Amino acid sequence: MSTSLLPSTQRALLRRLAVEQHDNRVPSLIAGLVRDGETIWVDSRGQVAGQPATTDTQYRIGSITKSLVAVLVMRLRDEGRIDLADPLDDHVPGTSIGKRNIGEILSHSSGLSAEPDGAWWERTPGEAADDFVSKIDGRAVRPGARHSFHYSNTGFGVLGELVSRLRGAPWHQVLQREVLEPLGMRRTTVSPVAPHAEGFAVHPWADVVLPEPAEDARAMAPAGQLWSTFDDMARWVRFVGGDTGDVLRPDTVAEMRVPGGVDDGDEWKMGYGLGIQLVRHRRRRLAGHSGSMPGFLATVWADPADHTGVIFMANTTAGVSSAFTTDLLDILREREPRIPEPWTPRNDVDMDLLPLTGQWYWGPTPYVLRILPDGLLDLFPWQGRGRASRFRPNSDGTWIGLDGYYAGEVLRIGRSSDGTPTHLDLNTFIFTRTPYDPDAPVPGGVDGWRPAP
Repeated sequence: MSTSLLPSTQRALLRRLAVEQHDNRVPSLIAGLVRDGETIWVDSRGQVAGQPATTDTQYRIGSITKSLVAVLVMRLRDEGRIDLADPLDDHVPGTSIGKRNIGEILSHSSGLSAEPDGAWWERTPGEAADDFVSKIDGRAVRPGARHSFHYSNTGFGVLGELVSRLRGAPWHQVLQREVLEPLGMRRTTVSPVAPHAEGFAVHPWADVVLPEPAEDARAMAPAGQLWSTFDDMARWVRFVGGDTGDVLRPDTVAEMRVPGGVDDGDEWKMGYGLGIQLVRHRRRRLAGHSGSMPGFLATVWADPADHTGVIFMANTTAGVSSAFTTDLLDILREREPRIPEPWTPRNDVDMDLLPLTGQWYWGPTPYVLRILPDGLLDLFPWQGRGRASRFRPNSDGTWIGLDGYYAGEVLRIGRSSDGTPTHLDLNTFIFTRTPYDPDAPVPGGVDGWRPAP
């Protein structure tokens, strides 16, 4: 398959793919890498109906479905139809979690059970939405789980019904109209459309397979129903990384990538935002989702900072290692690290901002303020210890924080009578040109530096 990588890199990636498929006995496995919006490598091992899988072969993507449903919820939020703080009862009344809010359900912190009541939903025909919602009673709530991470497939069944009721159409039709068609994801469907893989379980002690069922989950479909292809998932990786087209604002997707729940441990490496899974790996912050349904496994990760992504899809119930995708990213970074573009001076810098740049002090701590190429201001600690944020200008001469501790906070520029910047007022914190400048309005006053007694 086409690639823009060096032959040695292609071989290293192919070997990692081949080892994964062979050692874990995966009937078919396709994987690839995306960089700067383009697929730079993709290959497959094993066969689907006697042929190698292609980038147009459908696999079931399982819980990756949740991220697409979350986009529908966030579109409703951005339109003002809902607020993430709304209790569920405002829109889907009658459940035991009616007082829990939509944001909690999106981030798996509502306390709702992992699975719905009844038979194993992934392997049995689903039920109608009204019946599903009516069964979410007191038994569906797990004690102590609220305000902590507790993964809930049931919760995303509820969110699919929320979308259906507010849009007046089945959630998957809304998804098709509002997300899949605008993004060009024409091979992502609720039911399989040829060419597609068949799902298998592989016997643990013999090289034989068991066909897995692919039932219509109906009310639970928003938790894991969708089928898709490598090409469509490559577009989805770009979306999660910020290339959102007209579907959502990039800052809304960035909001979805903020941790809302953490899969806790001695050191947290996995978390969950608003319908998006999060992973930390070797200084990377990855966002996307894994997916599993009987007979299928899939994962997509985007690294928004590096404009890189990775995808795999397989038709096996179990076996693909959790390190597979990150190993592919590591091979790319180690063998073909980015070569920076040549630096050149810019001709669009706002020269009136130059007097703001340079060193500032929060108390005795040195900070630096610089102008970014996109016209934003970047305030960061000189020695890396402290709070850093970027700021966007407002029409009234103030600036608004975009990220970090100061996200949403207002930065005001204090000036002398001749317009010279004298201090920064960042939501009551005063930054001065020298440590505790006595001429700046530092709360509590400044008595002057002196030798130790």
